[in-house]
Amino acid sequence: MNPLERLHDRHHHRRRLRVLGGSLGALIPRGARVLDVGCGDGLLTGSLARSRPDLSVTGVDVLVREGTHVPVDRFDGRTLPYADRAFDAVLCVDVVHHAEDPEGLLAEAARVAHRWVVLKDHLLAGPLAGATLRFMDRVSNRRHGIAIPSHYWEVQRWHESFARLDLAVEAWNGRLGLYPFWARPLFERGLHFAARLGKRAPA
Repeated sequence: MNPLERLHDRHHHRRRLRVLGGSLGALIPRGARVLDVGCGDGLLTGSLARSRPDLSVTGVDVLVREGTHVPVDRFDGRTLPYADRAFDAVLCVDVVHHAEDPEGLLAEAARVAHRWVVLKDHLLAGPLAGATLRFMDRVSNRRHGIAIPSHYWEVQRWHESFARLDLAVEAWNGRLGLYPFWARPLFERGLHFAARLGKRAPA
C-alpha cells in the first residue's frame, strides 16, 4: 500500500462508510430484500445490514475477496446470476462506471430488481472532473485489481439511460458530504450522487 492509499484509508474510508450507510439506508424502503452489486469486501453491505436489521442483504462481485463481511456470490460482470425480480432493491455503489458495458449492467440491475435500483455513482461535471475522478478511482481501487475504464457520465446521459431502461428517479441527492469541508472543493464539487430509481410499470 503506497502513502496515498494509506492516507485514503485513514482519513476517508471510515467517513465514506458512515456517510454512505446513512444516505443509502435512507433510500432503501423498509423490509426490502437487497442485492449489493459490486460489493467488494462487503463492509458497506454488512454495516447497512447491522443498522437496518429489517433488510435482507446479499452481495455479488466479479472479484470475490477472502474474509468478506457478508456472503458474496460471483458473477461475470455482465449477467447477474439471479431470476427476474429476485430482489426488492438492487444497490450499485460506485460500480456502474467500472463495467465494460455500464448501461448493460444497469439493465441487469433493473432486471433482477422487483421495485427499485438504488445507485451511487459519479457525475462528469465541471473543470477537470475526468482527471479528478480517475485519480480517486486509482487511489481507491487499483490495489484490489479492479478495472478502471473511466466510464464517467454527465447528468444528461444518466437520465437518458434511466429513460431507456424505464427507470424513474424517485429521490436524488447530489450533496452527500463524503469528504471533510477542507477536501470538498477538490473531491466533492458535484462529482457524486445517490438516487433511488423506481421501475415503471409496463404500459
